[in-house]
Amino acid sequence: MTTDLPVVLITGTSSGIGLETAIGAARAGLHVVATMRDPGRGTALRRAAEEAGVAGRIEVRPLDVTDAASARACVAAVAADHGRLDAVVNNAGAGRVGTLELDGVARAREVMEVNFFGVLTVTEAAMPHLRAARGRLVTVTSVGGVVGQPFNEAYCAAKFAVEGFMESLHPVAAGLGVAVTVVEPGAVASEFARTAGAGDGLEERAEQSGPYGPALRAYLARTAEAFASAQSAADAAAVIVGVLGADRPPLRVQTSERARAFTGLKLADLDGSAVTGLTAGWVA
Repeated sequence: MTTDLPVVLITGTSSGIGLETAIGAARAGLHVVATMRDPGRGTALRRAAEEAGVAGRIEVRPLDVTDAASARACVAAVAADHGRLDAVVNNAGAGRVGTLELDGVARAREVMEVNFFGVLTVTEAAMPHLRAARGRLVTVTSVGGVVGQPFNEAYCAAKFAVEGFMESLHPVAAGLGVAVTVVEPGAVASEFARTAGAGDGLEERAEQSGPYGPALRAYLARTAEAFASAQSAADAAAVIVGVLGADRPPLRVQTSERARAFTGLKLADLDGSAVTGLTAGWVA
């Protein structure tokens, strides 16, 4: 079952950026191991692969990023079956709109488990194979991994942690031949908004949020406006595929000009006033 094509494992491929990255990587000539917690949700990916003429380069396998045994088993099986693992794209994640007083610490732990520890779990399993291949480790974070955003406390905390981890790992991995990159999308038109709680039911939650209600409603109105002009998942995925094929991929790359401007605001904001001056307007 070995292949002469470079092999990339991508997490969270049932929809959105993950699905489009799988299709784009296959079109670019990679053999794609598209993983998801429930392979039964792979219908859309399989259909898209058939329509794109790349079904022979995509296989779907189960992988739950919150289960270390699942991650180890999947990565080991891929390496054994194909004789190689050249790249990993950590894409699986889940958002959460809320605030600590209302949600509690347990909810924040759940968000961290998927978005931070899930990335570490897959990365740990993959690193020996990536070292052997002198390969690529690409992790989809968010502009929310650079700029803290109202009512996204747990999500941004997790993405900040991922950014710090990967920035710290970058020089160590580079010395062993593994290129580490974080990819930072802004608003993307996909199903992710619903997993973040940004869909049906939020107005009801705002009504039940007591003193936080007015600020939450203001935030939701601003977010709806942002997603009305969101980048497509295919465009965001094209940036990830570009990183996979780049000769010297950077540590950090954004998927749109809007995302570059937003993250650039933070990276040049030494005292924090520019960021907080902006985000305060989101909840006024």
